[in-house]
Order: sequence, then C-alpha cells, then structure tokens
Amino acid sequence: MARLKRLTIPDHPYHILQRGNNGQSIFAGPTDRQLLLNLLAEGAHQYRVAVHAYVLLDNHFHLLATPHSNESLSKMMQSVGRRYVRLFNNAQHRTGTLWEGRFRSSLLQADRYLLPCMAYIDLNPVRRGLVNDPQEYHWSSHAHYAGLRNDTIVTAPGLFWTLGNTPFERESNYRSFVNRGLPTDLQSRIAHAVVSGWPLGDGEFLGQLQAGTQRRLSMAKPGRPLRAVHLIETI
Repeated sequence: MARLKRLTIPDHPYHILQRGNNGQSIFAGPTDRQLLLNLLAEGAHQYRVAVHAYVLLDNHFHLLATPHSNESLSKMMQSVGRRYVRLFNNAQHRTGTLWEGRFRSSLLQADRYLLPCMAYIDLNPVRRGLVNDPQEYHWSSHAHYAGLRNDTIVTAPGLFWTLGNTPFERESNYRSFVNRGLPTDLQSRIAHAVVSGWPLGDGEFLGQLQAGTQRRLSMAKPGRPLRAVHLIETI
C-alpha cells in the first residue's frame, strides 16, 4: 500500500509522535533527554515552529506544535532526528537507525482538540505508571503550564490564554483540566489520529480543509490496520 502523503498546512497545530525502532529506548540517560530538548529548541527557532507541549518517554516522544510554513515541521523533525541520532550513536558507540521510520503527525482542529491533546501529552507518564501526578514528571512541559518552572522551549498557544485573566488563574484552571483526565473515547480518537495520520476535527472543519487540498482526509473504508491498533496501545 502506498504511504499516505503527509498533510502540511501551516498555522494549524499538529500532534507529533516519534518512536524508537522496534520499541527500543531512545535515551541512555537524562543527558540524552536534555540534548533532544536542546536540539528541538534550536530546530523550532530555525524552522519557525512553535512548540506548545512535549513529553519524552523511554522509547518515544510526543510534541504539540504549530508550523508557520508548509515545510517547517518536516525540516525541523528531519534536522533534529538526524543530529540526535548522530550524537547519540557517537556517545553510545553504536551505529544504525534509532527511529521507527518517519515521524507520525495529525493536524488538529484547535478549538476542539488542542487543549485535550495537551492534556493527553501531559497524562502520558501517568497512564504508563511512571508517576501518580503529571507534575511529578520532569521530562514534559506540564510543569511550565502548572506554574512550576519556566520552560523556554514552550510557546503557549492562544487557547491557553483563555483559561484566565492572570497567570495564577490560567495555571490553576489548566491543572484542574488535566487532573480531571480525558474520557476514554477522546483518548482513543487522539491516539488513533496521530498513529494513522488523519486530521482530527469535526465534519465542518474537515470539509474546509478538504476544499484546500487534494490529499484525502478520511479513511476510504471503515476499520484500521492491525499495526495502527498495536501502536495506539503503546502511546
């Protein structure tokens, strides 16, 4: 089956997933995690991508980001991925690939899915049993939005500013939003979209997108590949 062409529309938020090859760890320690964040910060600045949220897990990472040109996101991810693998391989005295193919991404309807996707990313370490509270996990952007630290890689999306009139109010409301969790069906929709590459939005939103692109925006047949089901269970 031909690989689905990536949907690239600037100034829309994207949920991004990059996994280690065969589920292998992509970090040997905290130094590697910080290296990846540094490279992401440089790449975001160079290629004009606003990074709104992130979480680094042992064998994969998630981003929520808005590219400002058609090629911004792909160029940033290619640059970061290649530089990180070269430095990681040198440090670990290894060769070969680290990533499981190209990164996966899903364009989001911001007003419906941006804040839920942020919460999905923040809650990933909780779902995996690594922490009981997202504030306890160091390698995510949650602490920035919870008011616990200033994370220079992060650019708050416009919708975050609607959560309150003061920083304290926005941080408190966002913490409450995340701590309430997400319905299981919403988690599944977010996960399926990023694994499959389909945009996530309502019918009207998808219709507007379809009018501006020749790329198909929904599955031709019901169901999903077994490979996608397996990936959803691990992200």
